[in-house]
Amino acid sequence: MTDTQAKNILVLNMGMKSIRSIIFRPDGEKLAYAARPLETQLDADIVVQSPEEWWTKACAVVRESLIDVGRESIGAITVTTSSSCLVYVDADGRALDKCLMVSDKRGLMEQAKVAAVFGAQASACPMLGKMLWVQQHQPENFAQTAKFLAPNDYLLARMTGRYVTDVFDAVKCGYDASRACYPEEKLQQLGFCSAQLPDVQPVGSVVGPLTQEAADALSLLPETQAVLTTYDAICSFFGSGVVEEGEASDVSGTVTVFRAFSRRTDLRPNPDIFLMPYPEQRMTIVGGSNNLGGGLIEWVKQCYYQKESYPYEVMEKDAGEARLGADGLVFLPYLLGERAPIWNPEARGVFFGLERMHTRKEMTRAVFESAGFIDFDMIRAIEATGMEVRRIRLSGGLARIRLISELKADITGRDVEVLEEFETTSTGAAMLALVGLGVFPDLRAAAGAFATVRMVIRPNAARHQKYLRLFELYKRTYHALEGLFHERMDLVRQLNPKHEVRIENL
Repeated sequence: MTDTQAKNILVLNMGMKSIRSIIFRPDGEKLAYAARPLETQLDADIVVQSPEEWWTKACAVVRESLIDVGRESIGAITVTTSSSCLVYVDADGRALDKCLMVSDKRGLMEQAKVAAVFGAQASACPMLGKMLWVQQHQPENFAQTAKFLAPNDYLLARMTGRYVTDVFDAVKCGYDASRACYPEEKLQQLGFCSAQLPDVQPVGSVVGPLTQEAADALSLLPETQAVLTTYDAICSFFGSGVVEEGEASDVSGTVTVFRAFSRRTDLRPNPDIFLMPYPEQRMTIVGGSNNLGGGLIEWVKQCYYQKESYPYEVMEKDAGEARLGADGLVFLPYLLGERAPIWNPEARGVFFGLERMHTRKEMTRAVFESAGFIDFDMIRAIEATGMEVRRIRLSGGLARIRLISELKADITGRDVEVLEEFETTSTGAAMLALVGLGVFPDLRAAAGAFATVRMVIRPNAARHQKYLRLFELYKRTYHALEGLFHERMDLVRQLNPKHEVRIENL
């Protein structure tokens, strides 16, 4: 065993609302944790964060997490962040503007041009639409751009001075995984070239040691190795310990990430979700992410439970006291538009069936039930490929609320396995890095050390049958309103074109 293999690994995990530093021993034990909130600016179309804030707070959380374990104990560091977020930097590595986050809707018009060039593959390349937006709307910044990066690419570059990415992130920029190259001709049709994108390396690759400047800023030794993993949704999938055919993971932090494991080679494409081959592991990852999962509960808290000392406990009590189906109240959970599986950025949240008798109890219950409908919608899209989803592993902050876990079992009709460790994004990043470093021979072995099931919730057959009928109403409500969402958005832009909301914690 090398010195690096014997030491601890530090995972820098950045989501929409916070950045966290988690230190693991090679056997999976968590040793230290530190976090800082991140500021997000939103309006009807714009969702941005500051890359410089990322780096400042990354340094702060890493230094804090090292207090009890010491920098000498750290052999490697890896980074996992949200995907489909665009950072563009100049020749000195400085960000030229704020990062266009995944839910930023600028670039949607430009995505039509991407579709004309990439065809059916365009939906898998959301970064290209954002890049085109920069090209067409910020020509001065575009002229100075040396690299277009995902947030984890950016942070790794700040650490090592190297521009590298993994295959899962690279696909978002049009990378052809089957041919192991960027499609140069197609990129040129859009006005780009592969030199503007980071080099693609295998997941688990050692990027290199830290620069002295980065080591000083992070309070790490310069010989600490930076290891390439991938974006948070994929890391959380592996961190859930999903290793069998038909197993799925639901990781509900700010968003819900729902993906399933398959070794089948005859799956049918479905444009509503992603089929992501992982040849090194002889598997395909099937599914996608939405725009809000646990973020829905934060919204409910802000609306109805701000004065409660224990808001989540009171929320769960209220929702539990309301009857199944929330007395006829259905909630469409599209507060920020929606990604998989409906792909409608103009959709918005709706309470349908609101009556005079309804209180915050029924409204909270309807939001809780919508979390289960989100999963069931994803399962239907996944099973349209020909595979079967047999059981679901739950993690993320939303899995702390038992009632929501029970609702997901009843609504989907599947066994739900709640994991001991809710922070599966960080554990997945650690697992991938440790496999890359040779500490574990494969992901199955790593899952045995990192992913433990805390409890199993089995669905109630009678309640499932009732929820099947409610789910159909949920879907019909969306389709009935689908045409009105665009009209509403046009009207909002006319009435309040410069409206901006600043949210510090989603």
